[in-house]
Amino acid sequence: MSGTIDLNVDAGESFGAWSMGDDAGMFAFVTTVNVAAGFHAGDPGTIRRTVELAARRGVAVGAHPGLADRLGFGRRALALAPQEAEDDVLYQLGAVAAFCRAAGVPLVHAKMHGALSTHVAERSPAVADAIVAAVRSFDAALPLVVLPASELAAAAARAGHPIVREGFPERGYARDGRLLDRSLKGAIIHDPDVAAARGVSMARSGAYETLCIHGDNPHAVVIAAALREGLDRAGIGVAAL
Repeated sequence: MSGTIDLNVDAGESFGAWSMGDDAGMFAFVTTVNVAAGFHAGDPGTIRRTVELAARRGVAVGAHPGLADRLGFGRRALALAPQEAEDDVLYQLGAVAAFCRAAGVPLVHAKMHGALSTHVAERSPAVADAIVAAVRSFDAALPLVVLPASELAAAAARAGHPIVREGFPERGYARDGRLLDRSLKGAIIHDPDVAAARGVSMARSGAYETLCIHGDNPHAVVIAAALREGLDRAGIGVAAL
């Protein structure tokens, strides 16, 4: 083996009778799940079922806080004051952690969803600092999953907080290392072979500790299967952090 890498998926993004993604299918290929914490998606029952499924499959569980914007799936850049950001993130961490405790599994990381990390925190270092403060007040040792070239990564560095560097095989990147806006051409990669090749390259680079596949990508399960096969052929192991 030429090293190992974690594979994560954003999961538990259904709400009530409305279903998003194939969590059961994805859990066969990933090693970590980011459970939607109820603001952008998810609800108490969905969080419980997702955590319990992860526990049965032996998949590590992280919390996935987002903006309070179910209509926009947490991907609209809503205004958020730093204190509000801190309170909202802390609240959502507590929600997922409660179900982890009930299921007898640890909460292993925090990862912000959508516009909370790619727009709101990027535009406001104060909000980024508030997000890190929320995670630290919950658990100062709880790693924060971030894009390496991001304001959240910078905020974590300022606070001396541990991070996990994340890459996105099925998302396009801008020249500055940030993700392309989803409205732009090339922002979403649907071809499983292309995404898998990008993922293997990312794993080989050593620049990332985890790779994410978005559960709402309609080709998510096929991409995950292709990526696992590609990593296996490259001699790269897959393991939770």
